[in-house]
Amino acid sequence: MTIETKIPGITLRQATKNDVPLILQFIRGLADYVNKSKQVVTNEQMLHETLFGDRQYAEVIIADYKHKPAGFAIFFHNYSTFQGQPGIYLEDLFVTPEFRGKWIGKTLLTYLAKLAVERNCGRFEWLTLDWNTDALEFYRSMGAIPLTGSTIQRLTSDALERLAEQF
Repeated sequence: MTIETKIPGITLRQATKNDVPLILQFIRGLADYVNKSKQVVTNEQMLHETLFGDRQYAEVIIADYKHKPAGFAIFFHNYSTFQGQPGIYLEDLFVTPEFRGKWIGKTLLTYLAKLAVERNCGRFEWLTLDWNTDALEFYRSMGAIPLTGSTIQRLTSDALERLAEQF
């Protein structure tokens, strides 16, 4: 399904399982950009299972510019107990370098904001690396505000397994 946008040349579409190689390419491009290439352990099979398998953990929107893949957004629903509403959490947003400056990132974000409103979400959130001043300025220009007084806590690999074993 193609989603027409207000910006000439940009179309969005819901990713399909045929897009898995492209999604992996975007993930690797993002990892390169944020100097975390060594942290990418996912592969096509894992993406097939988690994005298009029996239980789909996230959704992916592909942005095309003049019929060429230009970027993506991967997101999922979270839930606010205080609001009593779902929210959308943007896991990754990436536009390939050759297509930056063409409103693709903003188009993806405005589409997700529209989707959040349509799905009766109370909020739309994402994480930004603190050194990425270009992204921070871009998000502020759209009205996003940083959360203060909170830090993200994370358990992965061995620490996650050790805690799970305590149950």
